[in-house]
Order: sequence, then C-alpha cells, then structure tokens
Amino acid sequence: MDDYASSPAALAGAIQANPRIPYSLANRQPPLAGPDGKRLIVNMVVNIEYWPFDREMPRKLLTAPHGREQVPDVPNFCWADYGMRVGMARLLSLFTARDLPVSASINATVIDAYPECAEAIRDAGWEFVGHGMHQTSLSTETSEADVIRETLKKLRAFTGKPVRGWLSPGLRETAATPDILAAEGIEYLCDWNVDDVPHWMRATPRDLIAMPYTLELNDSVVHAVEKHSSAEMLRRLETTLTCFDCGNETAGAKVLGIGLHPHLIGVPHRLPYLAEMLDLLQARDDVVFMTGAQIADWFSKEAVA
Repeated sequence: MDDYASSPAALAGAIQANPRIPYSLANRQPPLAGPDGKRLIVNMVVNIEYWPFDREMPRKLLTAPHGREQVPDVPNFCWADYGMRVGMARLLSLFTARDLPVSASINATVIDAYPECAEAIRDAGWEFVGHGMHQTSLSTETSEADVIRETLKKLRAFTGKPVRGWLSPGLRETAATPDILAAEGIEYLCDWNVDDVPHWMRATPRDLIAMPYTLELNDSVVHAVEKHSSAEMLRRLETTLTCFDCGNETAGAKVLGIGLHPHLIGVPHRLPYLAEMLDLLQARDDVVFMTGAQIADWFSKEAVA
C-alpha cells in the first residue's frame, strides 16, 4: 500500500489524471472472472434519505414563485416525504417478492425520522451503506470526520453489524474523505465512478475499493436533473446491455450499479418500468445480483491490491 498525503496541495501537485486511482485503458486490464461464471454483476442501490423540514431542500421539483425560496419548503419536502412513505413501501415489496439483494445507501438519521422504514430495511436484510447523517454535503459540515464517525456508530448500533461501504451525500467529498473513511474501517466507496469494474484506490491508512455506481443509470440524474420520460431508465438499461453484449466490449465481468431513490422511481408512473428492468435482468443467465459488500468480497479475491 502506498502512503498518500490527502491535502489539497498534494492532490494539486500529483502529475496524473486521477490522484487516487491510477489510469489504465479498460481493454488493457486483466479480465476478472465473475462469480459462478456470471459476467454481469448487478448492484441495486436504493438511496434512503432524511431531508430536514427546517432546512433548504437538497433538490427541488417545484421552483418557488418569483424565485423567492423559503424555509419550510413544503412542496419539495413533501416530494421526498412521499417517497419515504409510499415509494419505500413499493420498493420493499418489489425487491422482497423477487428475493433480490439490495444495498441501502442510508442517512443515519432515517433511523429516528422514519423508524418503521429503517426497521423494514433491516428486517429485509438489505445492506446498510453509510450516506452521512442527513442529506447534506460533507464539505458543509463543521467536522467531516465527526460526521462520518457518528454516522457509522449510529448505523452499527442499529444493525448490529459493521458498515463496510460508503456513498457520500450527493457524491460530494473533500480531499480528505477517502482517508477518513479508511481510518474508520470503510472498505469500499461508491463516489469514484471511473470504470465498469472495481479498482483499488489509494487511501491512508489502507487502500479502498472504488465501487462502480453509475450516474447514467441513476433516477436522480435521469428524472430529477435531466427530467426524462418515465420509461427512460428502462430504455437506457436495454441499450447498456446491447453495448455490453457486443463483440468489441472488454472480456471479463462487469459491475452494473443502478441508483434509485424512493421519491423518484417509487412513484406510480415509474415503478412499472423498474419492474420491467428487473424482468430484463432476471431473464438473463449471465446476471447475478449482489450487494456492495458481496462485490467487495468477490473483487478482493480476484484482484491483488
């Protein structure tokens, strides 16, 4: 493991494209053998968040008249709150009926704000992935290290299990985030999306696994940012699989992360398309569904740090 100074000065002085993950062309990397011979590993990531009622909302569906924002922001809070009430119930039912593993990227304060939801996720056996205390960028916190430490402590106490993975709120980090996470025992990080396979990424005191988590098959980007039609996620998945199946694609296993939010994919006009996405994936004999921790275990055995 290489020592790594995570100060902004060190990052700025690094003469390379990526200060954490050494660059390599995908078609020149040693192919990874998929688990049980499966070449497409699917990680369904559901982002479960607490948007505090007395703060400005992280994202907005409805803009304020004349651009005059205010707190409380009732319509946009209720947009997210609907997802935690109704969208989550639909997602839990959908994945439970199909007996599929799920990675739950969860704000720790969901445990207090939405206790029935947190208990249902735990009872369903979803993996709890650290996602901050609430939906606020780490860079805005007074002490990032304290927030990460308290988040992991709260999730461990609730689940009785160590937290192995992390996805930063909004995927926003500081220069020190990976090192803080590594020091607190995190094994894989979903913020650094540079490939269709995991990579070892430099961190101190130990390296982390950079876990694929796409922004292209992510309902926040597709529906909240780009504002595509309800069927767009399904269409993109179909086209993605067509690309993966073509002869020009690199041999070896790939990881397909699919990012979901209950207030986006869990609404009535989008959920049926998610069911079709699962139908499409489950119909293939080369697909295996795994959580982030399961993928990390597979990758650790297949690749040498």
